[in-house]
Amino acid sequence: MTTEPRLAFVHIDDVPWTEVIAQLHGESRVSVHEKFLEWNAKRMVVLGRYDPNVVIERHGHASDHLVYVLSGELRVGDRSCPPGTLIALEVGAKFGPLVAGANGALLFEVWMGDPRPVPGDKEEYHALLEKKGIGRLPNPPFTKPATAPRHPDDGKDLYS
Repeated sequence: MTTEPRLAFVHIDDVPWTEVIAQLHGESRVSVHEKFLEWNAKRMVVLGRYDPNVVIERHGHASDHLVYVLSGELRVGDRSCPPGTLIALEVGAKFGPLVAGANGALLFEVWMGDPRPVPGDKEEYHALLEKKGIGRLPNPPFTKPATAPRHPDDGKDLYS
């Protein structure tokens, strides 16, 4: 028995923001929030909101990953990525650190398969946070959408 290909529509107003990464910048909590627009075994599609100056470690993913900067600015290593920039990260490649601009960044992201991160150099990341006076907080716990695949490392902080 074959099934018909799926046609789906999702509006961003129907999807809540989910905090996925948190840091302490002085007395302020700074975060990455995502709207999981689609998450299944074939792909994950999110609208990502990076608070001003949030810093994400150099990393890759277990699948190809596309990032399109909608607004604000994202710095990827030494490269400034203003609105209109597409970042294409093939599986096995790493990018970063990722640093949001002074006004934060709004990103449209697509993973073609397993979106789990493949962390880079932990010592380098922790040294960067220390240099910037940033306290790393544990990743906030969240519930995956029902359509998302389950993995043994769900709930584990792969960025720690």
